[in-house]
Amino acid sequence: MASSVSSRELILETLLMITRDGQYSHIALKNVLDQYQYLDKKERAFITRVVNGTLEHMVEIDAILNRFSKVKVNKMKPVIRTILRSSVYQMRYMDSVPDRAVCNEAVKVAAKRGFVNLKGFVNGVLRTISRNREDIQLPDKTDMVTYLSIVYSLPEWLVKQWLAVYDADTVETMGKAFLENKKTTIRKSPKAGDTTEFVKRLETEGVIVEPETQMKDVFYISGYDYLEKLQAFRNGEFYVQDISSMQVAEWADPKAGDVIIDVCAAPGGKSIHLAEKLDGTGMVEARDLTEYKVELLQENIERSGLTNICARVQDATVKDSESVENADIVIADLPCSGLGVLGRKPDLRYKMTPKMQEELVKLQREILKVVCEYVKPGGKLLYSTCTIHKAENEDNTAWFQKEHPEFHLQKEKQILPGIDIGDGFYIAMFQRENHE
Repeated sequence: MASSVSSRELILETLLMITRDGQYSHIALKNVLDQYQYLDKKERAFITRVVNGTLEHMVEIDAILNRFSKVKVNKMKPVIRTILRSSVYQMRYMDSVPDRAVCNEAVKVAAKRGFVNLKGFVNGVLRTISRNREDIQLPDKTDMVTYLSIVYSLPEWLVKQWLAVYDADTVETMGKAFLENKKTTIRKSPKAGDTTEFVKRLETEGVIVEPETQMKDVFYISGYDYLEKLQAFRNGEFYVQDISSMQVAEWADPKAGDVIIDVCAAPGGKSIHLAEKLDGTGMVEARDLTEYKVELLQENIERSGLTNICARVQDATVKDSESVENADIVIADLPCSGLGVLGRKPDLRYKMTPKMQEELVKLQREILKVVCEYVKPGGKLLYSTCTIHKAENEDNTAWFQKEHPEFHLQKEKQILPGIDIGDGFYIAMFQRENHE
């Protein structure tokens, strides 16, 4: 694309990468914003908001389009469907953009992409929605599945899955939490020194910093352009990590000199947190499946400046004989359906399926069966996921207890967004018996 490319064209391109080509939203958005770093902060923020907002509200947007368009959403050409979706999001959720401007820009982009013959269709649908905006009615609670699905843009199969475990109020609270604006959560590194000075350094760079009241050295930051621009980030003075994810190291509570193996560690938040807690002693081995993921780990380790942590490529499903009964703590934060982080990765709600969940349960069990052997007698195994799914969480814990009676469940918790602080997350901690 030429340098004269407009924000709306970049929004279209990014959404097509995600909805048509199957890229993950956070990766597609990062790649586009990295490529167009010359755009000013306001324009980059606009692109980010429209892309994420369109994905967050897509089920609701499609219901609105299906009501006012003779051509149903699933019959539209991908480019036209995407232009209409992002336009409806702007009209419904962004008061700063007048409807007339949204319609005009949508028509321009459609023409620029070679759909001159569909300019009238795009214009007509959007102007009809604009005229009827006060009459748009969403489903009421008489049909709870349809209501929760459309109002909170959750696929119906997922709503049914959650309603089988939680009451409707809890599911609605989670749905609301996923749609709230998410600030970036950071954990201050010990190398950042004095907290007041650390906060001042961030504020000098225009960052808005708010302390988390329930956890020490944890802050919410906003108002920045992108992380790599911040000197404090480049210096490794903080690490971006959700509060729920931080609980893993808190629960693990390592003691000086511990050997820790993190079997699916990328990008490294938990491993680095554990290495910091070891305070220069012991060793954390951060492993992952591919060279690419280990490079990510390596980057973050180098930025942290820690010397008691290393990264290596290792398939968690393949037994590493040298590690058997070698670790005081094993962290198994395993691949999962990711349904706890829909507020940060909104496209996951459309990518995940019940069939994929079943496959993930099998993979999680396969990994647990292998990596539990790495725990020393008396050592700890922490199993965690960033999802809200009984089969991947509580059911897997029950299965593991039955299959491995030498491990005793110390505690488990399902963290729910909107009810607990942080993203949706699950942790179970086991302790291995000492040999008699």
